[in-house]
Amino acid sequence: MNPFTNYLDSSLRLFRFYKSQGEKAMEQIPDEKLFWQYNADSNSVATIVKHMAGNMHSRWTDFLHSDGEKSWRKRDAEFENDIRSRDEMMQLWEEGWEVLFKALEPIGSEHLDTTVFIRNEPHTVIDAINRQLTHYASHVGQLIYLGKMLHSGTWKSLSIPKGQSENYKPDHPAR
Repeated sequence: MNPFTNYLDSSLRLFRFYKSQGEKAMEQIPDEKLFWQYNADSNSVATIVKHMAGNMHSRWTDFLHSDGEKSWRKRDAEFENDIRSRDEMMQLWEEGWEVLFKALEPIGSEHLDTTVFIRNEPHTVIDAINRQLTHYASHVGQLIYLGKMLHSGTWKSLSIPKGQSENYKPDHPAR
């Protein structure tokens, strides 16, 4: 398999992983806490989702042929804490990811030399994907951090639970 195809497959797996991590974190947050903000300069879980969805729509719509910062995007409005329900929030979440996957899944090695633009700045396809992958990973990290602060009951670990690291070592008898 060609290295670019391997890279794309890896990127898609990572995007799906971060989508899943975000969902697992949000599932553990009570509905009424999805809109909580620490202060006026911070974002609620719902606002982070709204921003991510807005970014995904802008960056991935017509990915190979138009600037990733669309003229129709209202970025400042993405930070208004005005989502009112989990259903509304999750609809935005799903729609954003759908745009991303619809744009990225058909990309092939023939696009390796394609230059795309984000805010008039040229990027290779790989650089543009990396830019968005790290952007979304940082926001999913925020969702996980907020989830741990806002959940009710016992947090279901999204990786190795505290105190269980020894169970995950390669030489552990259970493995």
